[in-house]
Amino acid sequence: MTKTASSVMVVDDEPGIRTALCANFVRHGWNVEAASSLREALRYLQATAYDLIVTDMRLPDGNGMEVMRSARRSSPTTAVILLTAYGSVPDAVDAMRDGALDYLTKPAPFERLQMRAEQVIERARQQQPAAVQSCAAGDIVGRSAALMSTFQRARAAASTDADVLIEAESGTGKELLARFVHESSERAQKPFVAVNCAAVPEALLESELFGHGRGAFTGAIAAKPGRFELANGGTILLDEIGEMPLHLQPKLLRVLQEREIERLGEARSVRLDIRVIATTNVSLAAMVERNEFRSDLYYRLNVIPLSLPPLRERREDIPVLAEYFAARYASQFHLSHVRLEPEFLARLQMHGWPGNVRELANFMRRVLTLSGGQAIDLGSFEREMRQPLPQGETSRAPVPGRPFREVEREHLENTLALTDGNRTHAAEMLGISLRTLRNKIREYGLPPRRYA
Repeated sequence: MTKTASSVMVVDDEPGIRTALCANFVRHGWNVEAASSLREALRYLQATAYDLIVTDMRLPDGNGMEVMRSARRSSPTTAVILLTAYGSVPDAVDAMRDGALDYLTKPAPFERLQMRAEQVIERARQQQPAAVQSCAAGDIVGRSAALMSTFQRARAAASTDADVLIEAESGTGKELLARFVHESSERAQKPFVAVNCAAVPEALLESELFGHGRGAFTGAIAAKPGRFELANGGTILLDEIGEMPLHLQPKLLRVLQEREIERLGEARSVRLDIRVIATTNVSLAAMVERNEFRSDLYYRLNVIPLSLPPLRERREDIPVLAEYFAARYASQFHLSHVRLEPEFLARLQMHGWPGNVRELANFMRRVLTLSGGQAIDLGSFEREMRQPLPQGETSRAPVPGRPFREVEREHLENTLALTDGNRTHAAEMLGISLRTLRNKIREYGLPPRRYA
């Protein structure tokens, strides 16, 4: 018999099935809650973390996947069993890839459900499941202790209005973490406005951030609010804050301190109720030491520091991420019977992934696209990795005597190819500004239209 401390929420819109399941769980010593819709289930999940959720896959206002994701957002150890009609079994299998521990086809005898429930509860107690933290932009997936610590700190940060600084390598998911903080906070229903400080031309950045009045400069034929005003009441993300020009940093510091802005060309001030999250893929402390970033601005931003570990420091998450991306792209490309062989997953763990999760996602998309839904094995890795590595190596050593410009150009081309020509992602992977990347493309005469 399951321990009486175990709790279960049964989610099903059919009254007969819901009542029968609840009665049987109570008889076996469970603490039971019942919900007839997605909306009702989400309301219960806001107040309670359950050991187990048994949910129908199809609900009148949503589906069991949404119940599962909401539960995992607040309680990563909650076990989930999906009840599904025969025709939706493929959906249930996909759901298991995303974190469900089991599924049963309806109608399921309660004895079988009770046995499965005890098994998944025991499995959840013995093994830490993969956590999926969801936000509007996507999911952060993993089970490593380092990632769990980051989630814990992010939730604590979300409960306050303090400014947050996220320092992490490119491709680790800094914007996802920023969105997760916003969506876990009381500002979740308010705007989330992101500004890439490296992508906006320096001459336009001040106007982009703070807005301008009519006639403030040539071409300003009408007043325009800046990103800070658009984010009022919510959260503004200053992405790649290290690219903020020095001459604008004092003005940004004043905005952070006074919580008010003045549009270019206007004397009036606009009060702000806003939370600021800044991200960077370089060490701001090191930039301060080199006089490339103001120390007072750094300390004002760095109220709550968060970090995301690079993939090479959480290798136990690589198979979890690979399965997650395989499920996503298999569904997107309408593939079936996709299977990642153990040797393929082991080889993924040996690779260095300098582009972190973004590089792994792009690689899995390429593998799934070209595999045709067949078993994905070690040969798949070697065929699709553009720079296959000897066993045990995590990066390719340069060939002595090669001219530096030749090596740099090749590395630049390979990175652009890896990101499918996305210059913003390539710049992040290379650890340089978008402006520097554009200059390098021109310097080496690479076709600009190909790399948009």
